[in-house]
Amino acid sequence: MSRPLTFLVASPHLHGGLFGGAVILLLEHDLSGAMGLIVNAPAPQTVSDLLPGAPDQDTPAWLGGPVDPSLGWCLYPEALNMEGEMRLQGGLNVTSSLDVLRAVMASGQRYMLVLGYAGWRAGQLTEEARAGAWVWVEQDTPELLWDVPPEDRWAEALRRLGVRPDAIMPGGAEA
Repeated sequence: MSRPLTFLVASPHLHGGLFGGAVILLLEHDLSGAMGLIVNAPAPQTVSDLLPGAPDQDTPAWLGGPVDPSLGWCLYPEALNMEGEMRLQGGLNVTSSLDVLRAVMASGQRYMLVLGYAGWRAGQLTEEARAGAWVWVEQDTPELLWDVPPEDRWAEALRRLGVRPDAIMPGGAEA
């Protein structure tokens, strides 16, 4: 069985900027730091604005975070068995390869083109979580990405924890 997907959900008290109301798919978290992709922040461009000739003219692009916005990531459900793919879980793969992105688009499957990423230095994400900035949501399937409209992902992620946004107190945990 594959490991659960981890989503960071912005606390209701984290206001403004790119992270207010954000849902971030955590790709990596270890002693050297963390990185993830915001999965509910539309970019001002469509995929065809970024890749002229793309088959889906109105497919939105997404803002994955403030770090390296020129780097594109593609999230998609069905692996194509190409170099540069990383399987996150059954039904969710990621790549930063333009060749794989083009193959995904040609395959006709759904996908998200995400620009940039969110990154944290060693220990920073843990500090922010202790301060109450993030709620961690683990999911056994990627349905939060594929079956929940982007504008509803934040509230739905909290609902899956059994949490009402207005019930979260500002501040963090103290031990």
